[in-house]
Amino acid sequence: MRPAARHFADYFSAIGTTVEILTTREDTLAPAMDIARQRLAELDAALSRFRPDSEVCRLAAAAAQAPASARVSPTFANHLRAALRMARFTEGLVDPTIGSAVVASGYDADMDVIRSRATNPHAASATNPHAAAAAPRPDAQATPGWQAITIDPRTDEVSTPAGILLDFGATAKAHAADLIAAELGRRHPGGFLVNLGGDIAIAGESPIGGWPIGIEDADGATVQVVALLDGYAVATSSTRLRTWAATDGTTRHHIVDPRTGRTAAVTWAQVTCVAPTALKANAATTAAIVLGPDAPAWLERHGIPARLDGTDGTLTTTSGWPAPTSVEVAA
Repeated sequence: MRPAARHFADYFSAIGTTVEILTTREDTLAPAMDIARQRLAELDAALSRFRPDSEVCRLAAAAAQAPASARVSPTFANHLRAALRMARFTEGLVDPTIGSAVVASGYDADMDVIRSRATNPHAASATNPHAAAAAPRPDAQATPGWQAITIDPRTDEVSTPAGILLDFGATAKAHAADLIAAELGRRHPGGFLVNLGGDIAIAGESPIGGWPIGIEDADGATVQVVALLDGYAVATSSTRLRTWAATDGTTRHHIVDPRTGRTAAVTWAQVTCVAPTALKANAATTAAIVLGPDAPAWLERHGIPARLDGTDGTLTTTSGWPAPTSVEVAA
């Protein structure tokens, strides 16, 4: 998704995606970029599955053979609590305990490394602590379930059963967008839009009529423009972008169904949702991909405006999503 309002903008790469910061005031852009870089560096150090010194990898190593616990950083604790809230909201359709299943699917390194295996089967990430599981296996990996994770509300000590690798792919990027936008709104005048690879949050003073957001398909074509209004965020999940050729000849994407431990079946090319936070919007898009044909009813039941683009080219929307010719997102 690409914002299209009059603005001052800058970009950088972090956490495996493009980070875009928009401001309504030129003098706030540089400090906003500094804050975003700092917060995402902290996020990477806490939650990256691709660096052995991250907190999530050190916890997984400690839990390799037996239950483990560790006192975690405020960043880790904040994101774990957010992930557990979304697991509860989606009744387990979004689950941070899917890490081993994600690795077994082949998503065990940066996407460029994974895709290189199509031409070089021996390619691997030099720093990936889970490289032994690099080759996708046909058997599913059991998901222990989010209820197995506990975090002490006083000490931020996290406890996990043996064998758990946490994965925050369905929540961390979106929650970071919310947190960064909120911090920018508190610390600086004007308006801000934070776009972390399609997870978009806003804060402060918005342009008249809202922030116009272009909904893009996998080819980069804008298929609709909607206005992001105060008090809302938007997120998109796609089964067409983070894909790779598996060793068994199938094409995989990055979303795993926690109910089966396998790559989610593909009904939707992409799903875009609007919610009060990017965290909830992205959890809803992930749940929709996992649910497949049952997604529209689930989204309606939870009151989430959504656009669902089918792999066959059909378009499905839920209540509150604007008609293709409209540029307003209704609550």
